Formats: sequence, C-alpha cells, structure tokens
Amino acid sequence: TMPTTTLLYTIKFELQMSLLLLYTLFGTLLGLICFIIFLIWAKQSASKSNRTRLQLNYLNVTSGIEEPFPSIDIEPSIDMTIVVPAYNESQRLPVFLDVLFPYMSSVNYTYEIIVVDDGSKDNTVEVVHEYTKKYGSDVIRCMKLPCNRGKGGAIRQGVLSARGKQILFADADGATDIRDLEKVRKALENLLQQHETDFGIAAGSRAHLQEEATANRSFFRNILMYGFHMFVFLVGGISNIKDTQCGFKLFSRPAARALFTQLNIERWAFDVELFVIANILGIKATEVAVNWEEVDGSKLVPIFSWIEMAKDLFMIRTRYLIGAWSVSHKFMKTE
Repeated sequence: TMPTTTLLYTIKFELQMSLLLLYTLFGTLLGLICFIIFLIWAKQSASKSNRTRLQLNYLNVTSGIEEPFPSIDIEPSIDMTIVVPAYNESQRLPVFLDVLFPYMSSVNYTYEIIVVDDGSKDNTVEVVHEYTKKYGSDVIRCMKLPCNRGKGGAIRQGVLSARGKQILFADADGATDIRDLEKVRKALENLLQQHETDFGIAAGSRAHLQEEATANRSFFRNILMYGFHMFVFLVGGISNIKDTQCGFKLFSRPAARALFTQLNIERWAFDVELFVIANILGIKATEVAVNWEEVDGSKLVPIFSWIEMAKDLFMIRTRYLIGAWSVSHKFMKTE
C-alpha cells in the first residue's frame, strides 16, 4: 500500500510540475507576443508625431491686418524672445504680464513676448490683444493655435516662430520670479563661453528649494514631484538635471532650433525629452536656482497628470531605443 501511495504522490507531483511548466511557457509566450505587439504599436504610433511648424499669423494692431510669424530658421532680429504658453489663462496671465512688462522695460536689450493660446475656451486671446494695443505688436504677439496641443506643443510653436538670439519659455502663472531672468542669462552666457559653443541651455531650478524648504507646495504636489523625479532618473535616463519640470528655461537660438524642431512629446513630459535630445546632441545644460512659489489655478490634474507623464516617459525611452524616434545632428552646424 505504501509504495502505491508514494507512486501516486510522485505522479501527482510530476503532473503539477508539468502543468506549472506549461503555464510558465504559455505565460512567457503570451508576454512575448504582447511585447512584440507593443513594440509594433509604439513604432507605428510614433510616426503620427507632428514636428511641423504651423504657418500662423498675428494681429498687427497698427495696420489692423494679420501678418505671418517669422521662422526660427532665419537670422535673429532682436535679443530675447519670451514664449508664454496659455490655456484658459485670462485670469492669471494679466497678473504675470503686469509684472513682466515693468521688468523688461528696465533691461538694456530688445525683446518680444509671444503668448501662445493653446486652444483656450475663455477670452485669453482678447486679453493678449489688449496688451498688444498698449505696447505694440512688435513687443507682444498672440499666437492662436487651432486646437489644444498641450504645453509642450504650444511652446514648440512659439519657439519655432521666435525672433530672439535667446529664447525663454516661462509659465503664464508667473510662479518663477521674472527678476531671476538676469542670472539665468548670465549662466547661459557663461556656459557658452566656457565650452566655446553656440548651443546651450540654462534651466531654472527649484531643487534648492527642496533643501531650504522655502517652496510653498502642497503635500500632494511634493509627492508627485519626488515620484516624477525618481521616474525621470530611472526611466528617462536624465541624471545631470535635478529639476526637469521648472517652467523657466532659456536657450541659445541654435540650441532651441536643434531641440524644438525634433521634439515629439507635446504635453507635460516634453521637458524630459528636450534633455534627452540635448544629451544625444551633446548640448550642454546648466541649472540655475530660481525663486519659485506655487500659484493657484494649475492645469496639472493630480493622479491623471502623473499617469500621463509616466506613460510619456516610458514611451520616450522605448521609442528612442527601438529607433521609432531619431535625432539628427544636421541642426548642430553653425554658419
């Protein structure tokens, strides 16, 4: 009886192990098939990425007619372009512009402000036109996108139509103190001189505020920030920049052209792709500590925005690895 029982247990054990092996092989095969399908989808959907510059017009308040925005491909005609992305910003934008104009009136270089209306449903365009009437369309212009593209898409269109030798993008909420622009400019100029190059980025950074605890962020936003930074390091491969998401970045014109012409991501994670492209091209970047304070009315939606950014980071990594996205060095040539 005992040998028979032992034999039955042995047979049962071997059957269980065989089933376990079969399930493992099936699961592995299924996972491999899903992975292959994912790679095919990632490559095919990547081709839908729109890098083109839209042919858009701005209102010339002097003549009353619309004129085309220039291209970044031509020679710069002024010193500084400030690009401000705006989506339903009729309330917060005037507060920022009322601080921005007095500061810019004190600088000793020429400038323009391009407010990019990202398909707003409020009267953001009309608000900008009031400032255009006051200061002139040579100083502030409104670029109205036909539909909402996302923050990255809006900034890209503004940058690709900039006239400045240097190009800054700044958030419409004015969370970063505009007076820090001067030290960001000096940091960029020092970077270009140090490396004897025309290509460079000076990125405003709030990393020091984490240590000094002077940033008035909500608890949830801090959790979101730390989680995102860790994900940027692990998935995005960015280790040389501590704060990729600060909405205050200054580019030399050649660097802006090389980066934004090849940018694919149009929403929250676009900053990360900018640094990925910069690393591939060997464009140097430096971080500059800026004064920053959270402003009510953020378009960042908790949980959903984090998931969207995580997905975009993963897709950035995947698409560059499989060659669905590529970076050209042709823009690194200077005349």
